[in-house]
Amino acid sequence: MTFARVLILFFLIILPACTENEPVVKVDMTRVESAAPLGPAAAITYAYLPQYSHSVSFERHRRLLEYLRHKTGLSLRQVFPNTFAEHIKMVERGEIDISFTNPFVYITLAKLGSDAFVRIVEPDGGANFQGQVIVRADNPDIKRLEDCRGKRIIAVDPNSAGGFLYPFGLFYEHGITQKDFQEVAFATGAGGRQEAVVLAVYTGAYDVGTIRKGTLDVVRDKIDLEQIRVLAESRPYPGWVYSVRKGFDPASTDKIARALQDLSMSRRDDAVVLSAAGMIGIIPTRDGDYDSIRELIRRLGLNGDFQ
Repeated sequence: MTFARVLILFFLIILPACTENEPVVKVDMTRVESAAPLGPAAAITYAYLPQYSHSVSFERHRRLLEYLRHKTGLSLRQVFPNTFAEHIKMVERGEIDISFTNPFVYITLAKLGSDAFVRIVEPDGGANFQGQVIVRADNPDIKRLEDCRGKRIIAVDPNSAGGFLYPFGLFYEHGITQKDFQEVAFATGAGGRQEAVVLAVYTGAYDVGTIRKGTLDVVRDKIDLEQIRVLAESRPYPGWVYSVRKGFDPASTDKIARALQDLSMSRRDDAVVLSAAGMIGIIPTRDGDYDSIRELIRRLGLNGDFQ
């Protein structure tokens, strides 16, 4: 078919659509606006307090996020603050909707209007957890807690519960305060602070370290654990908690709470989700369950605010 025939056929097709009664529409091509593409509804942001590296945080909670998306029909996205203080600031700015944090950080979030709704049950501590004081196994100068006086100590973060608050509460019970140490340091950098404390003690950079119970299992493939000795453990305190920021949708909170509490180790698929996250169950909680943390903060002369 020649080009001329194609052109004639084209006009025959469109000609019936154009009649004398059709109004003429003038188009001003000088007035053009860009239309933004329609994006998906904003996802609910979910953050795991960065006690471990971002890769560990992601792997621990990846399956849990997938489960929640499927179970609730909500769109959830995991975000990764670099530090405890940044996590708190992001909640304050409304950039984190659902927080999974230690109880110490939760106390600060509660001051900003966040509200606890569920807490986890762990394999080795139930609904509570503990802090640990560690030293090198071959350190001849530290045999008991009192021997830590005058030594260099490294803790996870000023806002860490198991890695600072609980062990220092234990020191306090034995008459040891922060001024009794030669040096009190905190792990620095983005995430991975629990591991950093263990490595600092392992290499001899510090004499004493404070971590949350369970951290040594995380670093098992990185160091020889025979070289690390747990000198003492704190008493148990209420465990890690889920909270929602001030103003978050109550209906979404209810959906997420019911989905989390429905997880059961008796179901194979659920057991995979829980085990990856270091949990064996999730139970209801309320703000008042954390009053013992507030009392510990008061006894140690801390203000419970992030540093």
